[in-house]
Amino acid sequence: MSLSQAFFAIIRRDLLLALRRRSEIANPLLFFVLVITLFPLGLGARPQLIQAIAPGVIWVSALLAAMLSLDSLFRSDFDDGSLEQILLSPYPASILILAKVCAHWLVTGLPLLLIAPLLAVFLGLPNTVLGVLMQTLLLGTPVLSLVGAIGVALTVGLRRGGMILSLLVLPLYVPVLIFASNAVTMASSGLVVSAQINILSAMLVLAFGVNALANCGGV
Repeated sequence: MSLSQAFFAIIRRDLLLALRRRSEIANPLLFFVLVITLFPLGLGARPQLIQAIAPGVIWVSALLAAMLSLDSLFRSDFDDGSLEQILLSPYPASILILAKVCAHWLVTGLPLLLIAPLLAVFLGLPNTVLGVLMQTLLLGTPVLSLVGAIGVALTVGLRRGGMILSLLVLPLYVPVLIFASNAVTMASSGLVVSAQINILSAMLVLAFGVNALANCGGV
């Protein structure tokens, strides 16, 4: 089996496992939808205020939804010994771990990306902003998965590593939250957002590099 075949085999395996455990797909998506839909109910009939905070609400919800699913990234493989087999395989561990991260994004990040425009319209964001919102989610959610994978790798052997995982990755998520929500806010005001998009692109490239470096020696 070539390296590319092994890469896609890992992705296919993780997607099949996720389909058998549908709660792994439903829980983050349901959390994302519930948090966003509850905000207008809590704020009342204030459409201008809801529209003003909509970018932050969407991105905070996406960040928390991504964190909700992080622990399952390596946990089942660690428990059944599959993770050891991945690290002992003749293929580079960084590539195989990247395949698992890609599968995690397909299960958690992609559904958020697809449902976000509908929720953005629900919060009153103009249609002209939806393209920028989708662009920030397309660049930002993979960063959440890549950075989260490093935190999960450091805490997967702990019996109750959920709190430590949150403390590790949450500060690293803050720059993504700031630049992504700011890009959507500025776009809604008709301002240029190329700087924020470029920074998010740089974060994605940096996250790929750091993730590969962190996994070169194994999880």
